[in-house]
Amino acid sequence: MDDLLQEFIAETRETLEALSGEIVAWEANPADRARLDAIFRFVHTVKGSCGFLDLPRLTRLSHAAEDVLAAVRAGERAPDRALVNAVLAVVDRIGELVEAIDSGSALDAQGEELLIAALAEGSDEVVQTATPSSQRAPARSVRLNVELLDRMMSGMSDMVLARNELSRRLRSVEIDPQVEAALERMSATVADLRDTVTRTRMQKIDALFSPLPRMVRDTAASLGKSVDLQIEGAEVELDREMIEVLRDPLVHIIRNAIDHGIEAPAERRAAGKRENGRLCVSARQSGNQIVVEIADDGRGIDTDRLIRKLADTGRDERALRALSERAKLALVFEPGLTSKDEVSEVSGRGVGMDIVRLGIEQIGGRVDLDSERGKGLRILIHVPLTLSIIPTIVVAAGGQRFAVPRQAIEEIVSEANEAIRIDRIGSAEVVTVRDRRLPLVELAQVLGIADNVCAMHRMLAIVSVGEGSYALRVDDVLDNEELVIKPAAPAIMATGIYAGQTLPDSGCPMLLLDCAGIARDAGLQFVRGVLADEAEEAGADEADGIAALVFVDLDGARRAVPLSVVDRIEQVDPGAIRHAAGRMRLTIDGMILPLVAQRELAGAPHWSVLRLKDGVSEIGYAIAEAADIVTLPAEMARAAQPGPIAGAVLLHDEPVELLDPHWLFAEHGEPDDCADTAPLCLLTGGDDGWMRTFVRPMLESAGYRVTLDPGEAADVVLALDGPAEGHPVKAPVVRLRSKRGGGEDGSIYRYDRDALLGALASVARREA
Repeated sequence: MDDLLQEFIAETRETLEALSGEIVAWEANPADRARLDAIFRFVHTVKGSCGFLDLPRLTRLSHAAEDVLAAVRAGERAPDRALVNAVLAVVDRIGELVEAIDSGSALDAQGEELLIAALAEGSDEVVQTATPSSQRAPARSVRLNVELLDRMMSGMSDMVLARNELSRRLRSVEIDPQVEAALERMSATVADLRDTVTRTRMQKIDALFSPLPRMVRDTAASLGKSVDLQIEGAEVELDREMIEVLRDPLVHIIRNAIDHGIEAPAERRAAGKRENGRLCVSARQSGNQIVVEIADDGRGIDTDRLIRKLADTGRDERALRALSERAKLALVFEPGLTSKDEVSEVSGRGVGMDIVRLGIEQIGGRVDLDSERGKGLRILIHVPLTLSIIPTIVVAAGGQRFAVPRQAIEEIVSEANEAIRIDRIGSAEVVTVRDRRLPLVELAQVLGIADNVCAMHRMLAIVSVGEGSYALRVDDVLDNEELVIKPAAPAIMATGIYAGQTLPDSGCPMLLLDCAGIARDAGLQFVRGVLADEAEEAGADEADGIAALVFVDLDGARRAVPLSVVDRIEQVDPGAIRHAAGRMRLTIDGMILPLVAQRELAGAPHWSVLRLKDGVSEIGYAIAEAADIVTLPAEMARAAQPGPIAGAVLLHDEPVELLDPHWLFAEHGEPDDCADTAPLCLLTGGDDGWMRTFVRPMLESAGYRVTLDPGEAADVVLALDGPAEGHPVKAPVVRLRSKRGGGEDGSIYRYDRDALLGALASVARREA
C-alpha cells in the first residue's frame, strides 16, 4: 500500500503542476471546454484513487467538485465566477492535503465543508479560509520516459562489456597491483550501478495480480460457480513492459480456467470434489526467467474432444491420435479451435490461445501445459528478463561457446573424479555424485552438434531446474562473466532450449542456455502434480504402483525388478564369473556374490549384472541390457507357481514379467501349499519397504491376502524384528528375524520360506 500511496502522491503532484496554467486560463475563459475536460479528468482520477486508498477527506472534496464539473459539461450549470472560484479553492485544498500526507503532518479539516457548500448553485462567492499552509516535502520520486530508461540500460550494458574486456586484457599481462586494485574498485562500482539501473525498470508483479480477485469473483458469479483464488509470489519483480505484455494473456487464461476448466458445483460433487473450485496463480524467478503459473483443479483438457473437433474440420484423425500426449495438449493452440459447442461471452479453452502463445513467443517466452484428466490443468508462462545483466558460466561443447546462468549451477565436477560413477541404463546414462543419483544429459547431443571426443577430462555441471536436478556434460568450463541478455530471434527461442542471446567482450555472439528447456528436450520428467482437493489423494496414487527397472533378460524376455532392490548395474568380465561351492558366483569389489542367470554365461566379452540388495545381503542377476525405469501398474497376473517370476504386468500393451525378490534371496524351493481358506496377513515392524517388496508378492503368490493397514481385522500378524504394535485386534503373531542365527524366542528367519509358509498354514488350521 505504501508504494501505491507514493505513486498516487507523485501522480497528483505532477498533474497539479501541469494544470496550474490550465486553471488560470479556465478562470479567464470559463467557456473553454478543453480546459474544463482536463480539470474534470483530474478530480475524477483523484476521487477513484482516494476511494481505493481510503482517504475520505480527499474523496469527499473531489467527489463534490466532480459533480459540479459534470453538471457544467452537461450544460446544466453555467460556469460563473463564483463556481470557478469554488472549484479552484477545492483543487488548491486537494494539493494541500496531498502535501500533508506526503510530509506526514496533520492538516485541520476546518473550512472544508464551506468549500463544498460554495460549490452549490446560488451560493455566495467562496471566502478563503485561514488554514496553515503545509510545508511541501521534498520530492522522493520522479517520472521518466521508458525510452530514457532503455538508453540508460543500454549504456550500462556497454559499460559492463567494456569492464569485462579490460579485465580480460589485463589478465593476459603482468599487472601492477595498484592498477589491479583500481580495477577491483571500478568493478564494484559498476556492479552497484548496474543493479541500480536494472531496478529502475523493475516493478512488482503484484501490479499484474492485484486486479485478479475481483475478476475471478465476477467471472465465477456470472457462470454460477464459486472459485477460491490463491496468489503466490506477488513480490517477484519483472520489467514494467513485460508486465503490460502479460496482462491480456493472463486474463484470457484465467477466464478460460473458470469457464471451461472448473466444473459446475453439481458436477464437482458428483466427481467427489468440493464445490468451490481452486485456482492458484503464482510467480517465481528461475534463472534469468520469470515463470508465471496458473493451475486449477478442474476437469483438465479433454484431448479426445479436441481431436474430434479438429477431425470435423478436415484434419486426419488417425494422425492426430498418433501424436504424443504433449503434442495432443498443444492442439489447444490451433487457431479457431474451441472445445465448446455453444458460444458464450467467455471464450472457450483454445479460442484465442493461439494469440496468447504468439504474444508470449514474440517477447522470447514460451507457454507449457501440464494437464491431468479430471484433476486439473497447469499452465506455465516463461518470460525472459529482456534487458537483464546476469552472472553466467561460459562452457564449451562441440567447439562452440554457450552461457549458463550461474545461479542454476549447484556445482561443477570433473568426469575423471574418483567420486563420480557413470552407469548406462538402456540408451540413458546416470551419474552418481557422492551417493546422489542424477540423470546425465550430453549438451552436444541435445544441441545436435558433434561433441569433442578428444576432450581428455570432460566436465559435469550439476544443474538445478526447480523441480529437480540433473548433470549436464560439457567439453570444458571456460570462464565466468556478467553478460547482458536479450531475447534471441523467435525461431531460436521457439526451440525451447535457449533463454536469450548475448554479445560478450570477445565480439562473438553467444546463446544463453535454458536449463529447464534442456531437461525437457532430453525427456527428463520431474513430477509435480496439478492441484488436488486432498493431499491424501496424491499419496494414494503413489501407492498404487511401484518403480521398477525394465531389462532384457539373457533368454530374450522383457522383465522388471523393483527399483528399490537395485543398487547398481555393473559391467563384469567373464573371468569374474565361475562355479564355486556348487553354484555360480561373482567376484567383485572384494566380495563373492551369488549370481543368478537364466542361461549359461559364455561367448561374450563382458556381461551386465544387476546388483540386488535387501539392506543386509546382496546377490547378482545377469541380464542382456537395461531398458528403462518405469512405474508398474498395481494390477499383476500372479505366477502359477512360486519361482523367480512373481507374475506379469501389462506395460505399453506388452506383458512384462516381474521378478520375485523374495524367492531370489531365499534360494529355497517351492513353499508348502496353504489351506483352502487363507488368512488375511498384516505386515508390520522393521522396514516397511522390505515387507512390501519381498514378503507381499511371495504371500500373494501363495494365495494369501495381505494388508499393510493396521486398522484392518487381520487373521495373523507378521512382525519383523519385534512384536507387532498398534494392532487393535488380537491375532496370532508370526515373528520374523533378520539374522540367520537365533530362534530361541520362536522367531523365523525371514528367508526361511518353508518355515514361514508352514507357520501361516498352522495358524490357518488352528483358527479354523
